[in-house]
Amino acid sequence: MKLLKDNVLGLGLTICAFLVIAAMYPQMPERVPTHWNLHGVADGFMPKPWGPFVLPLTMAGLLVLFAGLRFVSPKEAPVERFGRVYSIITGAVLAFLFVLTVVCGLAATGTAVNVTKVVMLAVGVLFLVMGNFMGKVTRNYFVGIRTPWTLANDEVWFRTHRLGGKVFVVAGLGIAAAVLLDQVVLALPLLLASAAIPVVYSYAVYRRITRSSA
Repeated sequence: MKLLKDNVLGLGLTICAFLVIAAMYPQMPERVPTHWNLHGVADGFMPKPWGPFVLPLTMAGLLVLFAGLRFVSPKEAPVERFGRVYSIITGAVLAFLFVLTVVCGLAATGTAVNVTKVVMLAVGVLFLVMGNFMGKVTRNYFVGIRTPWTLANDEVWFRTHRLGGKVFVVAGLGIAAAVLLDQVVLALPLLLASAAIPVVYSYAVYRRITRSSA
């Protein structure tokens, strides 16, 4: 019962994703687009029946994985320590994939939609959500900014995730602004920076702490 309660949002979104694609399936061509370039032009395709269901199947796989990680996380660094935040992060990731499922499905049926812009806008929203909760993620082996230095020291983990949360929020706002200003290409440097800054910072903090304690 607790497992169902913790994953009710993700389960609902996954079921809805399958239903949405099933409803659109008859209107889709034999080869459906599965990848788009920065200009919103489809440049990757997959045939039926698997092509339309790639994203719903991905959601189902991730739902099972996220649920399973609760049981296999080591006792010294349990996921359950931040269980509520873990559920929010799980729901946010699956909500992101649900948006992708709907948009890609619409594009496959011939509906005029700029998939790249919608996807990048969804990425910006996902970063905002992740950034707001990142500081509440305690040390573990599955979720968060897992570098050798954050995993080795609780203080490094805490400081890195506090900064990482701010970086993700700023990146999310920047990505959303880039999309709304029709400058999607500017989102790429923001994505790279949001990945690199916390990693470099975690190393710097670790060195500072270890030197001061030596």
